[in-house]
Amino acid sequence: MLVGEQPGNDEDLQGSPFVGPAGRVLDQALQAAGIVREDVYVTNAVKHFKWEPAGKRRLHKKPTSREIWACRPWLEAELRTVKPKALLCLGATAAQSLLGPGVRVTEQRGKPIESPLAEVVMVTVHPSSLLRLPSDADRDKERERFVDDLRALARLAGL
Repeated sequence: MLVGEQPGNDEDLQGSPFVGPAGRVLDQALQAAGIVREDVYVTNAVKHFKWEPAGKRRLHKKPTSREIWACRPWLEAELRTVKPKALLCLGATAAQSLLGPGVRVTEQRGKPIESPLAEVVMVTVHPSSLLRLPSDADRDKERERFVDDLRALARLAGL
């Protein structure tokens, strides 16, 4: 099970998680890690797209702790239904919503975290963060680290 922050503009319009640019990054990374997307349940901690207008565009706006908490019952229901063997939080919002405010992606990225939520729990960056890196070299390096995180999750979960 992969948990992101919230739907983006494309996800909001299409009604499915990770179908926009970040979804393409995720799909490529899953493929590189040998994980079949259809075998993974993908969702978000916050169920609505929070945005602010910028001309004709809708720009992402970070959800508040109140919005994260309001969506928590739906996320908990998904966890109970899916019963994931492995859980990967994509980005700080997802990690903190599930594992608490003390989780730091920069410190705990790619390392197993003890949690009753799944046999194997890890955190990594959100795929959208890779799209914002300034250079091709930075993007390539961080994409490889992201793929390594996915491989580690799969290996630890015996997938």
